[in-house]
Amino acid sequence: MATFFLIGGGLIVILLIVGVFVSATSERALVEERLGKYLEEETPTKKGRESGTSALSEWVNKSVEKSSLGEKMARDLARADLKIKPGEYVSLFVISIIGCAFVAWIIGGRDLISPIIGAVIGFFLPRMYIRRQQSKRLIRFNEQLADMLNLMVNGLRAGYSTMQAMEAISKELPPPICDEFRRVVQEMQIGIPMERALTNLLRRIPSEDLDFVITAINVQREVGGNLAEILDVITYTIRERVRIKGEIRVLTAQVMVSGKILAFMPVALIGVLWFINKEYIMEFFNPERGICGYIALGAAGLLIIVGYFIMTRIANIEV
Repeated sequence: MATFFLIGGGLIVILLIVGVFVSATSERALVEERLGKYLEEETPTKKGRESGTSALSEWVNKSVEKSSLGEKMARDLARADLKIKPGEYVSLFVISIIGCAFVAWIIGGRDLISPIIGAVIGFFLPRMYIRRQQSKRLIRFNEQLADMLNLMVNGLRAGYSTMQAMEAISKELPPPICDEFRRVVQEMQIGIPMERALTNLLRRIPSEDLDFVITAINVQREVGGNLAEILDVITYTIRERVRIKGEIRVLTAQVMVSGKILAFMPVALIGVLWFINKEYIMEFFNPERGICGYIALGAAGLLIIVGYFIMTRIANIEV
């Protein structure tokens, strides 16, 4: 166990240094990567100073981006509006696993099972955080979509072009919708077609209502028509959908909370008993009982997951 302690502690220190170093250079690296080809070449002295500090982060990022999961990670991070690269996310992901395993090993009496449980928790924590950020951002975007369409319709009726109306949206409305349309306008200003810029927006914001709006804009650009009237009808439809979704969310809140409590209560109870009366929990792993304890825990976990999935599906009413 002493060897595990030394190895785990050393890895945590190394990965923390890597994570802090990579995160500190992430914002500057993103800006330089996007604008570097439009700027004059740097002097050899400046390049020499910065090459050493960015070599490690570039190696990590390129190694991850070349993998099959790099594109998916980049898309998930963009949807969560996290200003980090896939390589930086992998570093933080590994830190989370090792850190949680190390903490669980210290708290749980320095046995073999505690770090395994901690590693499992550390594996899911970053993924849960990203999905929560994606969900919160998508909900905020959908709530602002009707106001965005109203502003866009008024701009088109006042004589604005579609791009000018989008620019007004990027200046007048609050985040996250203003940030996304500011990026759309910037992409069009550097020569990217509107269809592609809107497709990139939909890739970052996987909203069904936004897909409906983008389809209407693209069809109008192909066949013509009064875009203001089309978007006015869509605005009314989206407002009604948001209202109905809000009512459904209120009516199903009790079911969702009950499902989460019933799903996490056994896990929390096992965790509490693990620290209060560890001998009681260790009966599941008693060698004299064979694999019966493992089968019981596995069956209980499977039933909890199935029950939680069924309850969420019942409460998830599509509009």
